[in-house]
Amino acid sequence: MPLTRSAGAIIFRREEDKIYYLLLNYASIGKIGKTYWGLAKGTIEKGEKEIDTIKREVKEETGIDDLNFIEGFKEVEKYFFRHKNETIFKTVYYLLAETKTKKIKLSFEHIGYEWLPFDEAIKKLTFKNAKEILRKANDFLNSKIIK
Repeated sequence: MPLTRSAGAIIFRREEDKIYYLLLNYASIGKIGKTYWGLAKGTIEKGEKEIDTIKREVKEETGIDDLNFIEGFKEVEKYFFRHKNETIFKTVYYLLAETKTKKIKLSFEHIGYEWLPFDEAIKKLTFKNAKEILRKANDFLNSKIIK
């Protein structure tokens, strides 16, 4: 069974003392008409560190290049998916990062984006795993005083 490793970020920004999370609308892969809402992430290239993958992928997918990583938060997501009649096991490492950037420059991989407060973001995310990662990130932020 093929194994893949990716890295991503729960990206947030502050506006008037409120936190907004970035969600990306991914274009359909495989099934026509089945788009999904998720977090920024991408494949770890050979010899690349997770944080370097995140910086590269976020820049490629959104144009954001001012990420400020929040120490102490790291989550791992593991799941299986089917691609070309093959089952693939994927591990995704997530860090938490703040940005000042509001305007996004989407890559070809995405058809939209939204900055949403937690309550709306958790409802919008497509997959249960992503919702749990966002919940943990939000709890982490609420447990710290980050200025």
